[in-house]
Amino acid sequence: MYKTLVGGLLAAAAFTLSHSTALAQPKIVNGPAAEADCFVPWTADTKFFKFPKKDGPYRIALANGYIANTWRIQMIQTAKAYAAQPDVAAKLKEFKVVSTGEDVPAQISAINNFIDSGYDAIVVNAQNPTAFGPVIKRAKQAGVVLVAFDNILDTQDAINVNVDQKGLGVLWANWLAKHLPDGGKVLEVRGVAGTSVDTDRHNGIHETLDATGKKWDVVEVLGKWDDPTAQKATADAIAVHKKFDGITAQGGDTGVVQAMIDAKHPFVPFGGETENGFRKFCAKYAGEGLKCSSAGTGPAQVAVAIKTAIAALEGQVVPQSIKLPLAIVEDPNFKEGQDFYPDQSDNFFVGNAFPTCGINFTAQEIMGQSKENQ
Repeated sequence: MYKTLVGGLLAAAAFTLSHSTALAQPKIVNGPAAEADCFVPWTADTKFFKFPKKDGPYRIALANGYIANTWRIQMIQTAKAYAAQPDVAAKLKEFKVVSTGEDVPAQISAINNFIDSGYDAIVVNAQNPTAFGPVIKRAKQAGVVLVAFDNILDTQDAINVNVDQKGLGVLWANWLAKHLPDGGKVLEVRGVAGTSVDTDRHNGIHETLDATGKKWDVVEVLGKWDDPTAQKATADAIAVHKKFDGITAQGGDTGVVQAMIDAKHPFVPFGGETENGFRKFCAKYAGEGLKCSSAGTGPAQVAVAIKTAIAALEGQVVPQSIKLPLAIVEDPNFKEGQDFYPDQSDNFFVGNAFPTCGINFTAQEIMGQSKENQ
């Protein structure tokens, strides 16, 4: 009888696990997405998910990694501002934020803790695109909706929300090629090593420059998307190499231009991100040779990721990979009060809205939030 009882309990447990795991899996369905203008599939071949509907309100967590630059800080503030909006807050029982730095195992551990704590969805800006396999599997088995944004995950089992990061590198490189038709010496200020964003942008830059057939001498430095770090790296590069014909930077661009000014380096064509300070410089010094392409996506993409997680929990159809539009402005079209804001901080990232998703923030809404874990 003991063996029969134990066997029956094990069979029941196996059935329960199998049943709950089956319920946790999203169905692959036909599109379009529930909000087609917002949830745009990455390609025509992108799968569409439909998760089992859960009753709200929901417990959602943001597992961030790197925090030591203005984009990440503004991203955290934007996430909190979005979660605080009345129509969003009504759907949330709890919104938790944790930043773990550049330690990949620490970020994975944080996600595991959220899964163990019974969170309904986890939004993640991943420190490494390929190291999260086991935790992705755990989230899937537990029925936890996992949404990666910005630095995404190399998987078909989580939802990815991003802009075309490689395309950004292509855009910047084309800008330099347009203004330097004979090639030249270029300073490339990179981001955080090992992240998908840095790798994709870097590859886009180099593949595009190489394809021109011109001679390019590219000097790489590490700026970590941070103004002080990028400024010092640029100053050191100028001290060693003396003269560059063009510059491209993934972030920390205000610091890069300031280093040029301090070193009395001539202004040159520049392909960079969307910091307010950088765009101020681009408008001010355009006539002196600082010909800029400023493109990227504001930290508000975290709000799209949270919106996607809620839609998935509500049983709405969402793409497995969502493509966000870029915010682009190029010389000579920098307009005060639209493309840059003289009264706002240099560190503020412009282009921080996604109208097709009903997402828009004032600087005051964002800057009123803290960067700390909660």
